[in-house]
Amino acid sequence: MGQVPNSTAQRDIDSFLHPYTNLKTHQETGPLVISRGEGVRVYDEQGKGYIEAMSGLWCTSLGFNQQRLVDAATKAMTELPNYHVFSGKSHEPGITLAEMLLERSPVPMSKVFFANSGSEANDTAMKIVWYVNNAWGRPERKKIISREKAYHGVTIASASLTGLANNHRDFDLPIDRVIHTSCPHYYRYGRDGESEEAFAARCADELENLIIAEGPETIAAFFAEPVMGAGGVIVPPTGYFEKIQAVLKKYDILFVVDEVICGFGRTGKMFGSEAFDLKPDIITVSKALSSGYIPISAVLISETVFQGMVTESEKIGIFGHGFTFGGHPVPASVAVETLKIYDDMNILEQVNSVAPTLQDGLRELADHPLVGEARGIGLVGGLELVKNKETKEPFDSALGVGARLMAFAQENGLITRALGDTKLIPRPLIISREDIETVLEITKRCLDETMDWVGNSTRT
Repeated sequence: MGQVPNSTAQRDIDSFLHPYTNLKTHQETGPLVISRGEGVRVYDEQGKGYIEAMSGLWCTSLGFNQQRLVDAATKAMTELPNYHVFSGKSHEPGITLAEMLLERSPVPMSKVFFANSGSEANDTAMKIVWYVNNAWGRPERKKIISREKAYHGVTIASASLTGLANNHRDFDLPIDRVIHTSCPHYYRYGRDGESEEAFAARCADELENLIIAEGPETIAAFFAEPVMGAGGVIVPPTGYFEKIQAVLKKYDILFVVDEVICGFGRTGKMFGSEAFDLKPDIITVSKALSSGYIPISAVLISETVFQGMVTESEKIGIFGHGFTFGGHPVPASVAVETLKIYDDMNILEQVNSVAPTLQDGLRELADHPLVGEARGIGLVGGLELVKNKETKEPFDSALGVGARLMAFAQENGLITRALGDTKLIPRPLIISREDIETVLEITKRCLDETMDWVGNSTRT
């Protein structure tokens, strides 16, 4: 990179520990320093613009210069810059936001608990699951089932729910009590001649067999994302959740739905639960709740779960859980304004008007020699790169094909993300058809560049 002494890049290398980064490589290449954002674009220190196709890690649904959110934060900072909600304290922004979330919930919910991130929300949901099972006289029900390739966060508990090897490897995870069932990726795990329905039935059978093997009396809850995000944009196969929910009901197992990436319009419905007819007992949300402008998350709980919590709280004398900044009035105010903007602009109409451009374009890219499968729903999509389209043989992970595609994209003015050899494309919800077409054009160009690079790499 040829760093200049005291340059921003060198200062970063000297001081900044980055998440989800190869720390050794970063010492050599340095960061891409982003200075400002406007609409769906961000700009680096040299003024180069990039379409931010990752929505700032699935968050920035309303773009990077939504003045109403800036004004909401400014007003809140002026009126009540900080206050807690411990010991029965409250404030208007928190109350209003809780009401708005309950009004919009895909299924009837009773109460809302606030935290600061999706990880904290899922961590909280786990604790609530254990708490209420004690209240219900089922102290042996402590095991929680997640899925391989799931992503639910990076705290010790939520990273255990996550079903990705690199989130466990050398962190000594997952913890006890968390077990994983099969990933519902039909393209990768469906058998020859097996229909989607048959594959979904097999996944449900595998879940039931796991429950029986562990002992139904020990299973407390099942966690799932409607669409698996960091696992590679895995859309559930036909009939999957219908069959899974039947198993959960049969064994009286709580269903926790992680809406952190799917919530607030990304699938074309306000919640992913609506897109796939899910009936959760607990819902977690974050990211687009504030359009990523300020950290906030929430846990929505059913009346049945809440009454269990009341019982246990009365016995102990307190519900002994909470975060200093959970329910902070400033992010609560920004989230309230975010939900109002979604209403004012009819965000679902916006998403559904442009989503076909994305999904049709992804299907066209499926013909590319490097693409094994193109998949998605609404304004989220993924391209899985393979060495052999016929056999679905993946590339050797050491080759880093996905990372190379991501690098080519950045050079071409497109910020995206590759997880393994799957390129993720969760667009901002305000994106135009023209910008989607530009993203698709750049992606096609980068696929061609990557194919040339693969050919050169395998010959040397």
